[in-house]
Amino acid sequence: MGYLFTSESVSEGHPDKIADQISDALLDEFLRQDPQSKVAAETLVTTGLVVLSGEVKTNGYVPVQNIARKVIERIGYTKSEYMFDSGSCGVISTIHEQSEDINRGVEREEEENQGAGDQGMMFGYACKETEELMPFPLQLSHELLIELSAIRREGKEMTYLRPDSKSQVTMEYDDDNKPVRVHTIVLSTQHDDFDEETAMLAKIKQDVKDILIPRVKEKLSTNEQKFIDDHFILHVNPTGKFVIGGPHGDTGLTGRKIIVDTYGGKGAHGGGAFSGKDSSKVDRSAAYAARHVAKNMVAAGISNEVLVQVAYAIGVAEPVGLFINTYGTSNVDLTDGEIAEKINTIFDMRPAAIVKRFGLKNPIFEPTAAYGHVGRKPYTQTVTIKENGSDVEKEVEFFTWEKLDYLDKIKAAFGI
Repeated sequence: MGYLFTSESVSEGHPDKIADQISDALLDEFLRQDPQSKVAAETLVTTGLVVLSGEVKTNGYVPVQNIARKVIERIGYTKSEYMFDSGSCGVISTIHEQSEDINRGVEREEEENQGAGDQGMMFGYACKETEELMPFPLQLSHELLIELSAIRREGKEMTYLRPDSKSQVTMEYDDDNKPVRVHTIVLSTQHDDFDEETAMLAKIKQDVKDILIPRVKEKLSTNEQKFIDDHFILHVNPTGKFVIGGPHGDTGLTGRKIIVDTYGGKGAHGGGAFSGKDSSKVDRSAAYAARHVAKNMVAAGISNEVLVQVAYAIGVAEPVGLFINTYGTSNVDLTDGEIAEKINTIFDMRPAAIVKRFGLKNPIFEPTAAYGHVGRKPYTQTVTIKENGSDVEKEVEFFTWEKLDYLDKIKAAFGI
C-alpha cells in the first residue's frame, strides 16, 4: 500500500525567516567584534516595523538598526508598496545584558569544562534519500524556493515575483519506507498586483511548471530526478492572488520555523530554536553536533537511517544521555544501545568540544537562517573580524557539521 509524507519550506522573504536572518546577522556581527560574545537575539517584524530584543554579553559594539536594514535590503524588501522596506521601516531595539545567573553556569576556568547553556534534548537525523543524506520532500521544498529566489534576483523571467513564498512537497513511499515518486507539489508565491487576475494566476502556474520546476530538476542528481515524473499534482497559489505578503501580511518571529530548519518532520525535534543564539546554547550547537554524528554514521554504512538524541543539564559539561535509533536499518550486528555506546567514545559531545570542532565562534550563522541549518554543502569564505581594534581578514568554514570527516574513525570502531 505504501504511504504519503509531506514537508514544507519557506523563502528568505517569509516573515519568520526575515526575523531569523536578522537575529543571526546580529549574532554574526557581535562575534565579529568579540568571539566570546554571548547572544540570545529575538526579532519581530510586522507592517513597517522591526523590534529587536534579547540578551547580550559582549565587548563589542554593534549598530543593530543598520544590521537589520541591511538584511531586509538583501532579501529584497526595497519598495514602499510592500508596506515593509529597508529604508523606511522603523527599527526598535530593547536588547539588554545577559543574566549573570546564566553566565556563571556556562563559563569555567578550564574551557573544556564549559557547562551547557541550558537543559534540554537535541536531535540529529540522516537517511539515504538524497546525496545530502536528507529527507527528499524537505530537500526538494528548499530547492524550489532557492531557485525561485534566484529567478527573482535575475529579473529576466517571472518578473512579477515578490520576496515571500512557501513550498510543500508530498512524497509517495513504498512499504519498505523507500521513496517512489513526488505525489504533489504546492507552491505559493507573492507577486505584483494585476488588472486581469484570472489570466495572471494561470500564467504564474504555467511559469512554475515550465520555468521553475525544470530548473530545479536540472540541479538534482540523476537518481533524484527520477522521483519527479510527469504525473505529479501541482497547486500554485491555490487561494488565488498573493499580493499582500511579507511582514505586512503576517507578523514574523524568530524561531517559528524549527521544522523547516531541520528535517521537515522526519526524525524528531527537541523544540529549541536556533537563530540568534551563540554556540554556548546547546539548543543550537548540540543539534548541529547530533546531525554531524547521524550523517557520518549513515555515510559510513552503520545504518540506512538514524536518529541521534543528546541531552544536557544546564551548567554541566558532559551530556546526561546519548540515544540512537536506526529504525531497524542497522548494517552491523549490534543493538542500537550498543551502537550508542561505541558512538559515545568517538564523538566528544561536551559543549566546548563541539564549539571547537565546528569553529562556532566564527561569524558563520546568517547563511543558516534560510533554507535549512542542515543538509547544506560546507564551504570556505574570507570574512573580516576585529582583532585588537583592527579589521583582520580570516578564512572560515561554513556548515562544518555537514562534513564527512569521521568516516574512518567510525569504520575502525565498528570494524567496517
